[in-house]
Order: sequence, then C-alpha cells, then structure tokens
Amino acid sequence: MSMPAFQPFFFTSTFPVNVQELVLKVRIQNPNARENDFIEVELDRQELTYRSLLRVCCRELGISSDHVEKIRKLPNTMLRKARISPAACSDKDVARLQDFQELEVVLEKAESLSLLSAGGQGSLTDRPCYNMKASKLTY
Repeated sequence: MSMPAFQPFFFTSTFPVNVQELVLKVRIQNPNARENDFIEVELDRQELTYRSLLRVCCRELGISSDHVEKIRKLPNTMLRKARISPAACSDKDVARLQDFQELEVVLEKAESLSLLSAGGQGSLTDRPCYNMKASKLTY
C-alpha cells in the first residue's frame, strides 16, 4: 500500500494569520461624526500590554496618551488601565484581544472637543493626508 502524498496546510480564513503581530482596528470615539472609520494597527504579540497598546494607538491616531480617558473594546467593554487596577489585570485584558478586534480611544472631554470640532486645529489637521476642503463638505 502506498503512502498518501504530502499535502501542505493552508489557512482557510479570509485573512492571513500573522503569528508575530496582533492586528487591531482602532478609532477615536466621536459620536457626532457621520463617518468614523477605523484604522488598522499592529501590536507585537510579544508585548501585549496596556502600555504598548496605548503607545501604538496614540502614535497611529496622532494623539497624546495624556489625553486618553480609556480604551473601549467595542461594543461596550472597557480595557482596564494599570493605574486603576494591578498591571497584570490590564495586561490580561489586552492579551485576550483577537485579530481585527475593534477598539475606540475615548479622549478626555476638553481634548476631544479641540480635536473633533469643526474649527479645531488639533493634530489630525496637521497630518499631510488631511484634506481641509473635504472636511468642510456638507451633505
């Protein structure tokens, strides 16, 4: 009897699995926006801590970590901060995140108003890809 031919293992999911990085979808919370798109960020799986998540989100969204009130796992779960609870708890929250999990960064009230108001000149307008004319269009 002959041995069956070797058959390579293929992933059947839509997205390729990357064992080195955790891909997350993040956005700044803005309940007044008509469109509030997510961006994808990568977090090193060897460094799944609240601190590293906060650092990556803030860098990619162009905001200061000093103005972040909390990070919410959608639809309604707050990730615990290390200063509120022991670091091990907050890191466990981050370790449970899955690829393409949707997160919202909730800013302190004063910061969110300056970044997200129509006339605000926050860090989002400083980005080279920001289109000032498109931001003033009304439908």
